Amino acid sequence: NYRKEEWVAYGVEPQVVDGAARKGTRGRFFVCAVHGLDDSGADLKAAYKQLGYRLLGSEPLFIHRLQKISRPKQAVKIEQVRTDEMAERFGKATRTRPIPAAQLGDDAPFRQYVALENDTLIGWVRSINAVDSTWCSNMYVLPRYRRQGIGTALLLRMLRDDRALGKQQSVLLSSHTGALVYPRVGYEQIGMLYIFAPRKT
Repeated sequence: NYRKEEWVAYGVEPQVVDGAARKGTRGRFFVCAVHGLDDSGADLKAAYKQLGYRLLGSEPLFIHRLQKISRPKQAVKIEQVRTDEMAERFGKATRTRPIPAAQLGDDAPFRQYVALENDTLIGWVRSINAVDSTWCSNMYVLPRYRRQGIGTALLLRMLRDDRALGKQQSVLLSSHTGALVYPRVGYEQIGMLYIFAPRKT
C-alpha cells in the first residue's frame, strides 16, 4: 500500500536534499524542509522553486520543554485510553480502527487521551514516544465544544504525563490556526516546516 514518502531536511542545502530524494525514492515523494526562526524562509522557498518544486503548505514547529505546566482552569474529565471498550468507542468517534489491545499498556509506543462530557467523547490528543521526547499528534475538539478550555485540559494532562515519564520535551507541528492555541499551554515556536512537491520526471 505504498503511496508516497516524505524527506525531512534541516540545515541541508536544497540541491543535496533533491539529489538524495530522487536517488533514494521508491515513487512519489515530498520534501519537508524545516528552517529556524532566525533563518530566511524566503531564501529556502526560492531555492526549492529554482529546482522546480512548488510549495504545498507550511506548518509552524513548536516545542514544550516540560518545565512549567499549569493546571487546567475548567474541570473536564480527561481519560487515557486503556481498555478495549474505550478503544472501540474512540475508533467509532474518529472513524478509525480501534487501537489494538497490545498498544494500550504502559509499554505502548503512544498514549491516547480523550475528553468526556456525560460519557460522550468530545475531544482527543495523542502523545507519541520519540526517545527522550514526545510528539503531540491529532489534537481535536468537536466544534460545538471549542473555546471552553477542553483542548487546554487535554494538552495539560498529556504534558504532565510526558514529564512524569521522564521526557525532556514535547514537539508538534501545527496549523496556522492552531499556532494561536499552543502557546497558551507553554509551547514555543522554534521554526517552520515547508512542504514541497517536486516536478514530475
